Formats: sequence, C-alpha cells, structure tokens
Amino acid sequence: MSEGTVEFTIDGVDTPVKTWYKVFGDLKARRPLVTLHGGPGVVHNYMLALADLVGTHGIPVVVYDQLGNGNSTHLPEKMGDTSFWTEALFIKQLTHLLEHLGIQDDFDLLGHSWGGMLSARFATQQPKGLKNLIISDSPASMKLWVEAANKLRSQLPPDVQNILDSHETAGTTQSEEYHGAVMQFYARHLCRLNPMPQDIQDVFGWLQKDPTVYLTMNGPSEFHITGSLKEWSIIDDLHKIAVPTLLLNGKYDEAQDSVVQPYFRAIHKVKWYTFAESSHMPQYEERERYVQIVGDFLTL
Repeated sequence: MSEGTVEFTIDGVDTPVKTWYKVFGDLKARRPLVTLHGGPGVVHNYMLALADLVGTHGIPVVVYDQLGNGNSTHLPEKMGDTSFWTEALFIKQLTHLLEHLGIQDDFDLLGHSWGGMLSARFATQQPKGLKNLIISDSPASMKLWVEAANKLRSQLPPDVQNILDSHETAGTTQSEEYHGAVMQFYARHLCRLNPMPQDIQDVFGWLQKDPTVYLTMNGPSEFHITGSLKEWSIIDDLHKIAVPTLLLNGKYDEAQDSVVQPYFRAIHKVKWYTFAESSHMPQYEERERYVQIVGDFLTL
C-alpha cells in the first residue's frame, strides 16, 4: 500500500489544488481498478472494501478523494458556485491522476452512486486506456432517481414523512430533526447494516465538516435534490460507451431497477447483477459476494 498527493491547476483557483490518493497492490502487476466515490461531496473511505480485490484476484486498487472533500483540497469559498463544481472539473481531476500514476493507457473504472454517473460520463468520451467499466448503484438520470426515491419515501412511517415534508417546506433541512428522519430512510435504503460500518459512518462525519460540494451539486438529502445535478441525465449519450460494462445495484437500493435500466438498454456490452440482501452499499452489505462479482468480471 502506498499513498500520496498530486498537484494540478484549475480555472478559478489562484493556487494549485491537490488530489490525495491511495494505492493497494502493485500497479505494475496487472491492470488496476480506479474507484470513484459518490456524493458528490463524500469521501473515499466507504470504497475501501474494494481493496479486498488485491487478495482475491490480484487486482491493484486505487482510491482517491475528489476535490472539495477528505484529504484533497477543500474549497468552501466555492459554496453555491454551480459554474465551478461541474462534471468537467472532476473528469479533469481523474484524468490528471491517471497520468500521474502512469496508468492512463490501461485501467478499469468502478464508480459508485455519483461516482458511477461520473465514470459513465467519462466513458462516453471513449478514453483510449479504459478497458472495463463498473457502474455501481447509480442512476442514469436524476429524474428517475427522484421518482424512485419518492416511492421509497412513501413507505416510511407517516410521522417520519411529516417531519421531512415540514422541514423541506420551511427550508430548515439543516435541523437535527430533519437529519434524524433522513437517517431512517438511509437505514432502509443506504445501508441496512446496524451499526453501519465505520467506513460509512466516516462519510457523514466528513459531510458535516464540509458540505460545500454536496449542497451545491446535490442538496440536503438523497431524495431532496435542489443542486446543479437536479436535471442531470446521461441517457442520450449512453450508446457512446464502447467498453464492457457491469451494472450493480441492490434489491433495497436507492438506485432501484428503474434508474439502472437505461444503462442496460443502451450500452452494447453490458451485464447486470442485483444483490438480494443489499441496499445502496452492497460492497459492505454483501462484501464477499460483491468482491467476487467485481473481480470475476475484471479477470474472466
């Protein structure tokens, strides 16, 4: 295992920013898997289960923190700046990291949730080094995501729904009562393990420290989308993805089948697996099976 940082420059920031990354295994041993965490605006911690692939399949794994979060550069002064926090920014960061590690000509990608959306967008550009793509627990459009989330939300106890509705109407979504109600949704559809693994709990801790990216691009919760991604869709461009692709989601996932289906219909070389006992975090809820499915796809 090794870790480091790499600096690069971006428009709108006077000084270089840095990307923090960690590598598990030997990048020269075989084609590496680069992982993209979700959010947008969370951290790499909950992707660490993928490091199991080093032992099970000999696959080197790269994790990193996207800009604005974790150990990478934070830019709280950019709160609300939708012209700054864009897909293009995060694709530039990914491209720079691939080049720094010297793997830009031969790599696989696994993106989870927002990371899957970002990796799919990157794949539509047909980068020459991308050989396989895994889209895990990700929507093809935010419209479909919100529709699915609202159906799941309607199954919550009425008192919990009332709390959510009242705070969203009043604009008081930063209240402890609202967050408590959101956590009841998450316990059903984000991660069904009780207690949640520490790696997942770390995500919430980092969000509290710096919610800049999450609030700007997403909004106050997984089902109340007010940020710049509100109208996001990749459906019209999915036919441009040319590499073998694996779709993953869970039976109880926020990413219900309806939000994943467009990927399956439009990508030419595609497989789809749904985890029967998982919600949004099958890499922890069914860790051994998840690692097996991913590893086998990348090596068989």
